[in-house]
Parts: sequence; C-alpha cells; structure tokens
Amino acid sequence: MGKLIVIEGLDGSGKTTQTQLLYDELISQGRSVRMLSFPRYDTTSGQLIRDYLNGAFGSDAMSTNPYAVSDLYAIDRYISYEKEWKDFYNQANSIVLTTRYTTANAIHQLAKLPREEWDGFLSWLYDLEYRKFAIPEPDMVLFLEMKPEISFELIKKRAERSGEQPDIHESDIELIRRFYKAGVYSAEKLGWERIVCHDGRDPLPQSEITSMIVEKTTVCLTMNKQTDSRLKSIK
Repeated sequence: MGKLIVIEGLDGSGKTTQTQLLYDELISQGRSVRMLSFPRYDTTSGQLIRDYLNGAFGSDAMSTNPYAVSDLYAIDRYISYEKEWKDFYNQANSIVLTTRYTTANAIHQLAKLPREEWDGFLSWLYDLEYRKFAIPEPDMVLFLEMKPEISFELIKKRAERSGEQPDIHESDIELIRRFYKAGVYSAEKLGWERIVCHDGRDPLPQSEITSMIVEKTTVCLTMNKQTDSRLKSIK
C-alpha cells in the first residue's frame, strides 16, 4: 500500500501549481507517483458538481444543503478510486498526490453550518468517505493557508486572465472568510500540516512555498503509515 498526500486550501491559494511542482520533484527523485485533482469535472459525477458551483441548485452557496452537496463530491471520489487509482495505490511505495479531497468538504461545506455543528459534520463526513465508502484516508494533508483577502484578489486576477466568471464559492469575500475559518479549524482538529503562504499582505514567493511543502512531504514519506483514523480526534 502506498501513501496518499493531499494539497488543500482556499481557491486562489496555489493548490494546482504546488501539486504539479511537488509531483515534478518526486518524479525527479525516481519515485512512483500518480497525480489527481478533484472534482473531476469531465465526468458524469463531476458535471453535477459543476452544476452546483454554477448555481443550478441556487446562486447562494450558503443556502444549499452541505450534507447533500458533500455526497456529490464524495461519490465522485469513490468512483475515481474504484475505477482509476485503487490498483496503483495498493502497490508498495506508490504515492498518490491530489489537489483537494474529502478535506475540501471539511472547508467549504462545514462553513455553511453553525459553529456548534462543526464537529458533528466532520465526524459524519469522515465516517461516510473513509469507512462507509472505504476510500483511503490521507497520510498527510498540506493546508495552504492564505488570507481570505489575498485569496479573493488572486481569484479576481485569475478570472480576468481566463475570462471565466468566478463560481458561487469564489464570488463572495464574506463566504471566503467563512471558508478560511472552517479551514483553520479543520486543520487544527484533524492534524493537517499548515503551510502559511503569505507575509500578512502578499503571497510568499512560489519557490518558498514549494520548499516548505517538499520538506513536509519528505518527512511524511519516511514515516510508517498511520493506522489510527483521524475520526478518533473528532469529539
């Protein structure tokens, strides 16, 4: 059985870029690596998620049911695991590196709920995906911590370059602030590695962030595989 490493964070935090850079580094070391990204928008299950993000179930993200939406993302991951990377993951010394995972629901869907319901949601979410759906639990989650205001500006610049309109998770600074609080809470509760990607006003240089990620990953790859689920830490 291999290792599963997740790179997580707010929209605009550089997840996709940093996943690619870490993949390139691990490949240069001669390691066996598979790179993934969730959700998979080009699939049947991913189309439902795209519809949600485009406002088909309501233009206000806060008004959509976090449990129902989490199921959409979870089913997409389950299908991907069973059809695309299960065999690879079960090989010795393999590394699965993914942008977003169950952890994304622990940020974006958690944020819709009152604070007193957060632990119950996390317990439900991890039980659903890691026990009932039986997809692998990550060996390490790298949370790219970016201030909401910086993230929002990066999202706007990306939209200007691409010509694509921000989705319902990206278009509201107050919502992004809620995501940030939920992300920091989940990172602390679930033992994610926090990578601070800003100096208080601006993003850190890309190479500096990559260096921190590679350092954390190197440590993870030298450790024995975790056997105790993080579910035990959710009270």
